[in-house]
Amino acid sequence: MIVEFIDRYKEVYGVEPICAQLKELGCGFAPSSYYEARVRKESARARRDAELKESIQREYDENYRCYGARKMWLELRGKGVDVARCTVERLMTSLGLQGARRGPSKRTTIPDPAATRAQDLVKRDFNPLAPNKLWVADFTYVSTLAGWVYVAFVIDAYARRILGWKVSTSMTTDLVSAGCGQPGNLYTLP
Repeated sequence: MIVEFIDRYKEVYGVEPICAQLKELGCGFAPSSYYEARVRKESARARRDAELKESIQREYDENYRCYGARKMWLELRGKGVDVARCTVERLMTSLGLQGARRGPSKRTTIPDPAATRAQDLVKRDFNPLAPNKLWVADFTYVSTLAGWVYVAFVIDAYARRILGWKVSTSMTTDLVSAGCGQPGNLYTLP
C-alpha cells in the first residue's frame, strides 16, 4: 500500500522526500525498502490468491451471483480446489462479493434528529451493588416461521437475568411501555 502511494507521487516529489515525510508522520519507510519492494518477486500466497480470485469470481458469476462464502467454499472443494473456508471469506471480501440474503431487511428504529435524547439516569454504570437496584429494559425483533415478532423485556442488571417479557406481532408504544417495568403487564419467570 505504501509502495503504491510512493509510485503514484514519486514523479512529483521524489522517493526520498516522501519517505522522509512518512517518517515524520510516524510511518517509517526507508527508501531502500521501497526499492527492494519494487524488485521483489510476488509471494507464493499472492500468486495463489490471484488464482483463487479468478476461480471465485468465475463460480460466483456462474451461480447467479448468489453464493456466499460457505457455499463458495463447498463448491470449490467439490471441484477439487483445496482451499480453507477462511481464505474464501477473505478473498470474497477483497473482491467485494457477498451472497444473496433471504427476506427483507428489518428496520425497527428511525431516529428523529430533532428529538431530544433520553437522559442517562445511571451515568452508564450498569453494575449495581445489590439485586433489584437497577433494572434495564430492551426491545428487539425476532424472525419466526410465522413472521416477525417483537419482544420487550426487563433485566435485573445485578443478576443479569431477565425478570419478565412481553411479545407482540406489532411494534407499538404499548408493547415497549409494558416491557419497561409495569409488572402487571409482564410475563414473569417462575
